Amino acid sequence: MTEDIAQGIVMRSTGSWYQVRLGDGTIKECRIKGKFRMEDMRTTNPVAVGDQVKIEEATDGTGIIREIGKRRNHIIRKSVNLSRQTHIIAANIDRAYLIVTLAAPPTSTGFIDRFLVTAEAYHIPVTVVFNKTDIYNEKDRAYLEELETIYTNIGYECMRISALNEEDVKHFRNKLTHRVNLLSGHSGVGKSTLINGVEPGLKLKTGNVSNYHGKGRHTTTFAEMFPLSHGGFIIDTPGIKGFGIVELAKDELARYFPEMYDRLPDCKFNNCAHIEEPKCAVKNAVKAGEISASRYKNYLAMYHTDENENYR
Repeated sequence: MTEDIAQGIVMRSTGSWYQVRLGDGTIKECRIKGKFRMEDMRTTNPVAVGDQVKIEEATDGTGIIREIGKRRNHIIRKSVNLSRQTHIIAANIDRAYLIVTLAAPPTSTGFIDRFLVTAEAYHIPVTVVFNKTDIYNEKDRAYLEELETIYTNIGYECMRISALNEEDVKHFRNKLTHRVNLLSGHSGVGKSTLINGVEPGLKLKTGNVSNYHGKGRHTTTFAEMFPLSHGGFIIDTPGIKGFGIVELAKDELARYFPEMYDRLPDCKFNNCAHIEEPKCAVKNAVKAGEISASRYKNYLAMYHTDENENYR
């Protein structure tokens, strides 16, 4: 026999079990009803970190998730599980912080733009955080200024930070207060070090960047939400190697590039894909330097990507 006990928020998901934080701050280990596993076979996880849930207590003291609240938003990536399409990284996010580095290891603009497109599609505001600025050389700093100009001009907030600088971390901590914040990025970009700086008591495991491959070692296995002592939450995500565009039709892709969407009314055709069509305002803007060539190149790469390709 079970008893209806509480509402809570999912803090961690390991596939079979979910840690749910109740209103009094206690954590309850929970399972899900079998039917949830069958309701949406296009996703690998019917319950995601950040979900508001109603649970009942089982006879063994664990919880059973009986209901999932309506999501304000969520963010997904292509699943590594070939039997399904997507994996929900997290839900009900106030702001996502994409942590990128221009060295040790470098983050590609292709990865940045895939993340931004997905966030645009699911109505999640994004701040692009350039980390490890303390190790940048003159060439890196020039490239940093170039990227800041590109992304600031199309409406994205950008931040420079060193996770080892106390003032930088203090400023970042203040921005997270009383919000549900998702931190994402490649392995090795310093997410765990940054989170430890914001909330030292967490003592998250950190890893060094591989000297041989120049890539970060994975230190986070599952997405996990942590309460902040100054109010709010951080969702730490596994290091993501790639970011597949899923559940977006090719003819809708351009609308998630704000600078392209704004110019669509000036194109000859109202369904312009900005590729082969004549009198295309987007292509003209690229030629004029008004739209970043790297953004347009990444748009073309996404448009022509094989939908069956497996991203991680």
